[in-house]
Amino acid sequence: MSNIEKLKKGVTTDSAEQTRGLATELAATLPPDTTLALHGDMGVGKTTFVQGLARGLGVVEHVTSPTFAIYSVYRGTPNRLVHLDAYRLENERQVESLLLEEFLVSPYCLAVEWPEKIGAWLPANAWHLTLSIEDGDKHRVVLR
Repeated sequence: MSNIEKLKKGVTTDSAEQTRGLATELAATLPPDTTLALHGDMGVGKTTFVQGLARGLGVVEHVTSPTFAIYSVYRGTPNRLVHLDAYRLENERQVESLLLEEFLVSPYCLAVEWPEKIGAWLPANAWHLTLSIEDGDKHRVVLR
């Protein structure tokens, strides 16, 4: 079963490292211009997932949540990753006023945390992943 098929059924991980590993494997199968919309509450592992994605894209820099900077750009080999955290946006109009729309048309992999905050700006072909916590420390990732 492919990684995509597994994610559609849902994958449960037991640790942050397993979540990173799942994302690292997924990165190998993504087209170079994919947008990933990462849904889920605070603390479910969205940034952890992006760390694994970055590793799979050849990024060697340390990846952290760009909550206060709103976005971070990482160069991998040969791929680039833009990590956008829309949590602090108050409404969709801020996308344009902050010039974030430049990052929403990708020639790179774009990972968006809190995609509901950017609404209609999210590309129609974005891959929607829902992350959640189950039974204590177990995390679940589902591709919708």
